[in-house]
Amino acid sequence: MERVILHSDINNCFASIEAALDPSLKGKAVAVCGSQEDRHGIVLAKSEQAKKYGVYTGQTAYQAKQICPELIVVKPHLEQYLKFSKLAQELYSDYTDQVEPFGLDECWLDVTASRRLFGSGEDIAMAIKERMKKELGVTVSVGVSFNKVFAKLGSDMKKPDAITVIKREDFKKKIWHLPTRELLGVGSRTEAALKRRGIFTIGDIARVGAEQMQTYLGKNGVKLWIAASGLDSSRVLRIGESPTVRSVSSGITTVSDMQNTAEALAVFINLCEDVSRSLRRAELCARSVQIALRSNDLNWRQLQMPTEFPVQSVNGIYKYVVKLMENYDWALPLRSVSVRACDVCFRDAAVQQDMLGSLEGHEKRERADEAAYLINERFGRGTVMLADMLFKNKMPQGDRINCLPGAHSQSR
Repeated sequence: MERVILHSDINNCFASIEAALDPSLKGKAVAVCGSQEDRHGIVLAKSEQAKKYGVYTGQTAYQAKQICPELIVVKPHLEQYLKFSKLAQELYSDYTDQVEPFGLDECWLDVTASRRLFGSGEDIAMAIKERMKKELGVTVSVGVSFNKVFAKLGSDMKKPDAITVIKREDFKKKIWHLPTRELLGVGSRTEAALKRRGIFTIGDIARVGAEQMQTYLGKNGVKLWIAASGLDSSRVLRIGESPTVRSVSSGITTVSDMQNTAEALAVFINLCEDVSRSLRRAELCARSVQIALRSNDLNWRQLQMPTEFPVQSVNGIYKYVVKLMENYDWALPLRSVSVRACDVCFRDAAVQQDMLGSLEGHEKRERADEAAYLINERFGRGTVMLADMLFKNKMPQGDRINCLPGAHSQSR
């Protein structure tokens, strides 16, 4: 039986929710911007009206105001966005129990078995679109297709408040002419790598063939060929089912530039605690550690190295961050940093013993860190902490956000 997959995307999510909460914002140029005091004064989301003026995500609030003087700037309300995301998922669950979130504003739905009750995939998409507008006060764009990749592509093709259907018999005509960046899994670096090889469209990826794509991009190249060829068979997870986690990260934009290694490490130790806590809650360990550094010219640099043993503790992660930071030359101060635990495995995975017996010391340190974690979980964060975390740092005040990217990786 041919699957029917929907991908529902809340249009201009944060800005739309702000307008739903405050009707006076409806129909106006609105931008949701982070705290300018903490240097998060960039556009996180914009309304359709602001978009028409050329306001874009990632732009500074000052720049946005220059091109759109009547722009209304509002602060983000994360708790409301989470609430709306949950309400949207509850609405989707009226049609199927296979609802897989992809960030706060997007979800896949497998409605293959729902058609006897609710009609065709397009009928269900229309019902969802109208209910979202009526019940939550936001619009969605919905893609309808026979797999997840093309359903998401469909929701991106026409916005706002639209439905796009991509069928097996016409997908080549509808999408093969689109640039490669429109395909799920193609970022700016992959796009550039493909262009260097004369691959500019989704159809080009399919025509090159799996073997050649593997030569160009390894396993990811084969995945892209499968996606472009309409062969994606990945299933939509059921409500409450956890996706496979590949990495855990935490990042921050500091209140002022970090000028040297000591200032950067004072921030990193806090981020390592975030990542360690998320790993413990998921019962995972990391087999490599990656840091991302954004200098004050807004360029990113990533550094990564494997760990000797799978790590989960704050110190275990931080040790590798220190080593990686030795490779930064400080030609420019740093504005943002993040740390990512990569190549994760289950905590009870087997570990190869080494000839020098250093695993024993590693395990003792991990147990001590776990004891501190359990105390903090019971009595509150900060009850027990590393001495290094007491030093003054340039982190903004307020709660920090952690990520388990199986969906969107989120940076602060």
